[in-house]
Amino acid sequence: MPLAEELQQVVLAKLDQQAKTFRDLTRQMEDPEIASDPVRLTDLLKQRGRLERSANLLADYRRAADQAEQARSLAEDADQDDELRELAKQDIEENTARRDQLLEEAVGELVMGEDTTIDSVVMEIRAGTGGDEAALFARDLYEMYTRFAEHRKFKVEPLSFSPTERGGFREAVLAVKGPGVWSVLGYEGGGHRVQRVPVTEAQGRIHTSAATVAVLPEPETIEIDIPDDDVIEHVSRAGGPGGQNVNKVSSAIKLDHLPTGITVSMRDEKSQHKNRAKAWRILRLRVQQHYEQAKRAERDSARRTMIGSGDRSQRIRTYNFPQNRCTDHRIGLDIYHLDRIMTGDLDNLVAACRDHDRQERIKNL
Repeated sequence: MPLAEELQQVVLAKLDQQAKTFRDLTRQMEDPEIASDPVRLTDLLKQRGRLERSANLLADYRRAADQAEQARSLAEDADQDDELRELAKQDIEENTARRDQLLEEAVGELVMGEDTTIDSVVMEIRAGTGGDEAALFARDLYEMYTRFAEHRKFKVEPLSFSPTERGGFREAVLAVKGPGVWSVLGYEGGGHRVQRVPVTEAQGRIHTSAATVAVLPEPETIEIDIPDDDVIEHVSRAGGPGGQNVNKVSSAIKLDHLPTGITVSMRDEKSQHKNRAKAWRILRLRVQQHYEQAKRAERDSARRTMIGSGDRSQRIRTYNFPQNRCTDHRIGLDIYHLDRIMTGDLDNLVAACRDHDRQERIKNL
């Protein structure tokens, strides 16, 4: 369905501005002074790369629109023979359809394109209310996302686990990498609720437990600089399973970021150096996300987009095992094949979230 006229004008104006910026960046890169500066050139290349597809789509759109208009002039010219005018009418239909399709793609690039440029995220899954059952649910979520990532050919890198005696996870942290991974997994941040009969329940009663998921986009370069004086590092022996080395060598690292109160603990590796590197990686991500969310809240107080909110307090989904139902509360969607979802079949759920998010962003243009 073609976009409304008013929306078309808004979209084309924004695309035109992006195309102008794209041309300006191209001219800057041709400047010998900039071309000889690798840092500035790399930054311009990244900015230009983010705008290239929008600029190309706009050029193709205008070309199709011009060809449709030329064909219309020919079809309406009474001096032309009937066969030529009939061919022109076919050209009108073809180029008009292509013009509308290109505009739809341009809208998608305009409102969703930035998300597809982030190819790495860190997911943090934590057990919430519900004791052992919540920890088991956190493990189930970890396995669900791992299988989904494998299905999408994403690379999964486990970073940290905090297991329980019954085999659950108090916390699991993993990195997921792949083309456009943020545009797929970014919708998973928030509160997840499960309704089922726990394995520890002798009388078959249904319990409700919860876990939280945070998804942090991991850009190629972390822009935030954290002064050493802002962080207190604690080194201790790592407890739990892992052999004699884990318990005898001071390899566990805990970082406290004083300005925000953010704390990161890492004890999975036997090497203190590896634990420290992982802890700093996650700390930088969490601190950057903290400040970005504060800026976003201030800038966008009048509106809120779904993806990237990462608000753990927001209940986004319920997994009802007795009814084999998964409900996404943000879009009011019920899917009655929870058994498949828990094995990593999230494609339909993610597609529905993306489509809803896209429509909301278009409204906010």
